[in-house]
Amino acid sequence: MEPEESPAARDRVVPDVVAGGLRVLFCGINPSIMTAATGHHFAHPGNRFWPVLHLSGFTSKQLKPSEQVTLLDYGLGITNVVARATARADELSTEEFRQGGSILAAKVEALRPAWLAVVGVTAYRTAFGDRRAQIGPQERRVGGARVWALPNPSGLNAHWTVETMADEYARLRSAVDEQVREGSKP
Repeated sequence: MEPEESPAARDRVVPDVVAGGLRVLFCGINPSIMTAATGHHFAHPGNRFWPVLHLSGFTSKQLKPSEQVTLLDYGLGITNVVARATARADELSTEEFRQGGSILAAKVEALRPAWLAVVGVTAYRTAFGDRRAQIGPQERRVGGARVWALPNPSGLNAHWTVETMADEYARLRSAVDEQVREGSKP
């Protein structure tokens, strides 16, 4: 049986990769079954998060999911809107997204990252009740952090290529770098 087929992984919670004061806390929709089976975020081979993170300049090399803790060295972390693993995001209810948004806001307030980057604009819209949100920087702050909605790196998101996603992630990286240069806080 392949890890993504493991019934034991369904509904499992994968620990966050976080620390206080991160530059960016990336927030996925929820863990996939593969992520739950391996314990590594964005672990499905079709997920483009790790190549996009590198191509956008956030990391000096392309990390493997098993190297996720290395993100902390870059001032980056990973969490999810909804903690439980599912095979597909459409298995989650609107209420789970809303509850996840409240939990996420409290987590961000405690951890104090400069930016919260939600990878999936639909997840962001649902979790925070912002139906008009688009990819890019948001007006709203969550838990004190500035917010950027990014394209979902899932291989199922055919509207975005690795290159176009890397361009959007690089826009966020530029904003983060600019904030650091200015010496400003969130």
